[in-house]
Amino acid sequence: MPVITEAAIKELAGFKSAEGPVVSCYLDVDGRRQVRPQDYELRMSSLMKQVAAAHPELDLSADFERISKHVKAGIDRHGVRGLAIFSNVAGGLWEVLSLPVPVSSRISVNQSPAVGPLEALVHELEPLGVLLVDRQMARMFVFHFGEVVDRTELFEALPRDYDRRDDASRGTRERERNHVDELALQHLRHSAEVAFRYLQDRGFGRLTIGATDDVYAAIEPVLHPYVRERLAQRIHAGVSSSETEIAAAARDVEHVIEAAREADAVNRLRDAVGSGNKGIAGLAPVLQALNERRVASLLVSAGFIETGWQCACGALAALGPKCPVDGQTMTHLDDVIGDAIDVALLEGATIEICTGSADLDVLGSIGALLRY
Repeated sequence: MPVITEAAIKELAGFKSAEGPVVSCYLDVDGRRQVRPQDYELRMSSLMKQVAAAHPELDLSADFERISKHVKAGIDRHGVRGLAIFSNVAGGLWEVLSLPVPVSSRISVNQSPAVGPLEALVHELEPLGVLLVDRQMARMFVFHFGEVVDRTELFEALPRDYDRRDDASRGTRERERNHVDELALQHLRHSAEVAFRYLQDRGFGRLTIGATDDVYAAIEPVLHPYVRERLAQRIHAGVSSSETEIAAAARDVEHVIEAAREADAVNRLRDAVGSGNKGIAGLAPVLQALNERRVASLLVSAGFIETGWQCACGALAALGPKCPVDGQTMTHLDDVIGDAIDVALLEGATIEICTGSADLDVLGSIGALLRY
């Protein structure tokens, strides 16, 4: 799949259609929310009907058919939680981007692709740095959206002639071993400098290191403090690993980082709710805060489903049928949680779908950290 970078987004945004509108489809396919393929397929079909009804003057059938055919053909959801699809059959545009985070399900039509949500993702998701190192070799990778966006290798051979010396030259051998150890330490310093240069020139959020215990113990102290403060758990890959093996191991590290981030978010929510300081829990208070655009971060237990109501004005409510905002009659929803996530994403809030969090379950399986 294409790597999502600022340059790639800029190129996509530069497409202007002279032959009909561009259909931009963002689809939430997160397996923790959309358990069955039918769940996101029905959501897509519903959105297509809404857009077609809102734009009766446009013939969107060819683009809708192509998007629908692609989605219903089956999606490999390993590491994928969202899709961004851009189609303009007449103009020759077809772009499908797999995303490692949930997105708000929506379909829009315009003369150019709607890339705003992608811009937000690029700024929100930080790349992962991977440094694989031994006493002679170092390999540095930067992963973004599950893809390698940069790499480099450093090799500094160590002398081995001393291995063939006899016992009579023991003193010389010891001096040479010390010299080799110093060269190895110098190599580790150079490897640490490579990581620091990557941080300065390209940037990454966290760094994971693959090394033996003795090499890790030697390189950790020589890392620049800015790099050391970004250390994540060690990666289970070495300098001789294939790129496929490294990518798989990097995903495991990313999952651990994500789990730690979720736990931290739940802890902050629990403390904020307990102190009454910019934290709320429970469906009704969260929906009210969403209507008031006060939600900075939305936390939801994986698999949490609840009925609710939605008004034509966009407001959500746990109880109906009268809208708490304008008093109109609302529409009943079988699952208001999905719509709450969509609204939160549209408002620029971060989303944390928390798996197996007993603390969040106790708080009602949904909560929010507030802007004010």
